Amino acid sequence: MRATPTRNLAEMPLTDITLDDIESLAVGAWVLGTGGGGSPYLGLLNMRALYKQRDEKSAIKNTPELADDDWVAAVSNMGAPLVGQERLTDSRTIARAVDLMERHTRYRFRGIMSLEIGGGNSIQPLMAAAHLKRPVIDSDMMGRAYPEAQMTSVAVGDLVPFPLTTVDVRGLESVVEKVPTWKWMERVSRKICTEYGSIASTCKAPRTGAEVKKWGIHGTTTKAIAIGHAVREAQRKHDDPIAAILSVEPGKVLYKGKVIDVERRATEGFLRGRTRFDGMDEYRGAAMELNFQNEWIVAWLDGEPIAMSPDLICVLDSVSGEAVGTETIRYGQRVTVIALPPPPVFLSPKGLQHVGPRAFGYDIEFKSVFS
Repeated sequence: MRATPTRNLAEMPLTDITLDDIESLAVGAWVLGTGGGGSPYLGLLNMRALYKQRDEKSAIKNTPELADDDWVAAVSNMGAPLVGQERLTDSRTIARAVDLMERHTRYRFRGIMSLEIGGGNSIQPLMAAAHLKRPVIDSDMMGRAYPEAQMTSVAVGDLVPFPLTTVDVRGLESVVEKVPTWKWMERVSRKICTEYGSIASTCKAPRTGAEVKKWGIHGTTTKAIAIGHAVREAQRKHDDPIAAILSVEPGKVLYKGKVIDVERRATEGFLRGRTRFDGMDEYRGAAMELNFQNEWIVAWLDGEPIAMSPDLICVLDSVSGEAVGTETIRYGQRVTVIALPPPPVFLSPKGLQHVGPRAFGYDIEFKSVFS
């Protein structure tokens, strides 16, 4: 077991995260969540409450400022997003997952990062950091949200997948000490999560500063804040919020329409299903279907696949510009579907093995919207 560095936290340059930043983060991360990652709303409420307490605040740290031998915690909620809306928790739960990992490994973490920047999981490290007085690292391992443990940049890099800690609001605690592969970590941790009731707070395998610098997807927290700020400014000025997103991110509009049917079910710790749309405006007469496994995975236009993972498929309210999740989408909503480019690590042949359409069971050759 490696020795924990003794360098003082005060030596690392930090930038305070304001409550306004967190409001923007909740909006922007929901866009990057591609339908998954859980709604940020409950995490936002928790952060508002924490910021009313003078000492319970978070600061952000740029990844290059990590030393190679620093230890970093990667956190997320795991499970079906719909269940997360029904079984409320509080900000201390994710901090308990980090604390359990520190007690198990005897490492002291220099910072806390998101497993995935998408959705509510973007706020999980902020809650843990506020309670544990650690900085938030401005990186994640997906650049969006994905449903399974092997769908990360560190899995593409063949980094060690264990140990993992899992806790829930009732006081349950579990440690996965060792598994042979990332897919085995997914299988074992998913079974634990399902027994917990299909929602749990987790701390993933600890990462060194060197590993985060090489395999992390950097600047994603500040990226999400920038997207959210653009949407909120457009709302305030009564401008087009979709255009505002596309002014800060190089995306493309795929479709505009109305939701006419939603099929979804919570099964094996996932939210699976499909949503169908009827076209509006210049897309009138064209039918779209989106398939999802927590996140939007494949978009079909008149029966032909037009967008697919790892490209980010984002469903946005056409008026507010805010994202619509797979657990919240409903009949009658007017939406705009856009695509955003994925992190380059997932466009490699090995990356596509982990997160391409065939990784989700679709016999489709990946073709990027941006190719």
